[in-house]
Amino acid sequence: MAKSDLDNANPTVLSVSQLPSRNLAKGHERRGPDSKYDHILFPKQWWAGSSLNNDPSVWTSDEDEDDDLTLATEEPIDEQEIYGKNYAPSGCTCMARRNLLSTISDPEHPVTLGQIAVVRLDDIHLSPSPAERLDPNTLTNVEVDLTPTVNHCSLATVIGLAVRVRLENALPPNYRIIVRMKDGSHAQDDQVNKQLGDKERVAAALENDTLKGIIEKMLETCV
Repeated sequence: MAKSDLDNANPTVLSVSQLPSRNLAKGHERRGPDSKYDHILFPKQWWAGSSLNNDPSVWTSDEDEDDDLTLATEEPIDEQEIYGKNYAPSGCTCMARRNLLSTISDPEHPVTLGQIAVVRLDDIHLSPSPAERLDPNTLTNVEVDLTPTVNHCSLATVIGLAVRVRLENALPPNYRIIVRMKDGSHAQDDQVNKQLGDKERVAAALENDTLKGIIEKMLETCV
């Protein structure tokens, strides 16, 4: 794609060190049930072999499962974990070692959505809040407001779909995901939000081979 064809040829790019992060103390590990149900929710889907999937060896026995649920109760998923840039000791396989949203690649530039502030920590909202979730199976809303770099971004829907797919594949089934354009951030935010909120439209879009290829490429940088 020629530079002149880009929606925003020169976006403001933050360095990785400028992104919000949280360091986890050594030995403080939570291996909550963040993706153990993927094989049920997403059987034989196009992203099954991608970097989104987690090592199934993490879940080795029913006894381990009980331990994981206990840890998840003590450390519920919060906004920082949804955003990313959490660090844990080497060898930790918990969700905290992964970056869910901040490391998704932009479809036009070789940078991440976190670096160009399309995804922002302050625009991720969980309801009920982590402090209110005593039961790890509580139905929880995850609302992510996206801010495109220009208000006429033609790839806003594609970016929204990538974020939605990433979260649906990584979070437990009791998390209800809402992805939308932040109010006033896009010239057609109502239309884009309607598309992102319509399950039938989302399912139909993900059947498009060209679109699937773009999203897979965007998610290659997620670790």
